[in-house]
Amino acid sequence: MGQNFIPDTVNQTLLFPPSLHDWLPDGHLARFLLDVVSALDLSAVYTSYQEKDGRGQAAYAPEMMIRLLLYGYATGVYSSRKIQTHTFEDVAFRYLSGDQHPDHATIAEFRKRHLEALSGLFTQALLLCSEAGLVNWAMYPSTEPRSRRAPASTRR
Repeated sequence: MGQNFIPDTVNQTLLFPPSLHDWLPDGHLARFLLDVVSALDLSAVYTSYQEKDGRGQAAYAPEMMIRLLLYGYATGVYSSRKIQTHTFEDVAFRYLSGDQHPDHATIAEFRKRHLEALSGLFTQALLLCSEAGLVNWAMYPSTEPRSRRAPASTRR
């Protein structure tokens, strides 16, 4: 009896490009972060771009850069070089970047340029995640709202 294999189609060209939405299952953290970032107030980030005169190379969309940073931090990927690599190798990072691949220097410069605004955005994102029931405050006692802390943790 002969072997029965599914054809190996690694060299198959696609008739239509794949949809990024087909790459991740429903309920994946990356899908949730896409919605979280769209709900954030990004006015502080956009203000810094309005101060420029519009010349030079076009910048990556701030929403995309923030999605990459948030997902990287949520999954333990902090290095801009590793985030860049993940946009090529990791389906979730590729989904969040819209199949764009910002250079590590661009990611690092974005983080440095918007450090103060990112701090506020991360707080907003954490509160949205908390409202969705995705945050276990017991893991982060220093950030837990005072009304939910144990009495001993409020003493200093």
